[in-house]
Amino acid sequence: MEPVLQAKGIQKYYGSVCAIEHIDFEIYPGEVVALLGDNGAGKSTFIKILSGVVKQNHGQILIDGKPVQFASPMEARRFGVETVYQDLALAPDLDVTANIFLGREILRGGLLGRLGFLDKREMRGQVAGRLDQLKVSIKSVAQIVSELSGGQRQAVSIVRAASWGRKLVIMDEPTAALGVEESAKVLDLIKQVKARGIPVLLVTHTLPYAFDVADRIVVLRLGRSVADLRADETDTNEVVQWITGSKTVDRIAELQGHRG
Repeated sequence: MEPVLQAKGIQKYYGSVCAIEHIDFEIYPGEVVALLGDNGAGKSTFIKILSGVVKQNHGQILIDGKPVQFASPMEARRFGVETVYQDLALAPDLDVTANIFLGREILRGGLLGRLGFLDKREMRGQVAGRLDQLKVSIKSVAQIVSELSGGQRQAVSIVRAASWGRKLVIMDEPTAALGVEESAKVLDLIKQVKARGIPVLLVTHTLPYAFDVADRIVVLRLGRSVADLRADETDTNEVVQWITGSKTVDRIAELQGHRG
């Protein structure tokens, strides 16, 4: 199986400041990868590169094995990469349907469509179907987003991303502002997105959540990718060692040399 998306030798500098020194990354269809690392590890910069917000100085991004260039977030979205940010980027005064179709509205047929009239019935039907597929419970697709709970707003943002993210859905700390119950619902939603074959890159500081949903755990430290671990072949202690730097590639080589 070929990876859906790859990042090879990614580097990013802001003047003389190195935000990312070297990151290699890949993700496969229907896979959840947790991206972990301490503050300043390069997680935010890396997902901004993958989502087209900033451009790397060096390195290459490939989708389905073909090099791509993201000049903007809109371009990343055209390639099927969607991002759920911590602030959700929802329009609170619009309803659920309008938020999910924001920028991708369906026009009515004939003259009315040419005049800019929207096919609200079709859009509401599609949104209801998508909410049902992902087992999201919301009173009505016509409900105004500002009336929703924090967990429901997060669900709307994830459903929007899963609706258009053919190649990758990036989730940046999706449970950061949620309680335990609503966080559990978001984790279940991530599993539903995975079940549809859509890869998910989950950025989180909460290790139990990473182990709950992730197939692999990738650790960044000081702007480098330092570990790529199967979630079922590692544990919290080992991951923390990679995050804090008490376990490093150089240290492992040194220990192996002593054993030899």
